[in-house]
Amino acid sequence: MDTVTVSARLDTETINKLERLAKATARSKSFLAAEAILAYVEEQAWQIEALEEGLKEADLGRFANDKEVAEALAKWGVEAG
Repeated sequence: MDTVTVSARLDTETINKLERLAKATARSKSFLAAEAILAYVEEQAWQIEALEEGLKEADLGRFANDKEVAEALAKWGVEAG
């Protein structure tokens, strides 16, 4: 996999935490930063894809009915109001 270098400005507290974590895990700060960015990007990409799919469904007029909403909320212990 090809890589490119990026830079970021971090506050002192965050860089100190990153340095401690790097030392504790025997990893470089660059490795940890790359892993953190990858995790964030993957999480955001998943959310964007889910939102786009929901918008497509809405554009097609596919909405959950009251019963389906109540059942979904009940799974989380929430009563439909």
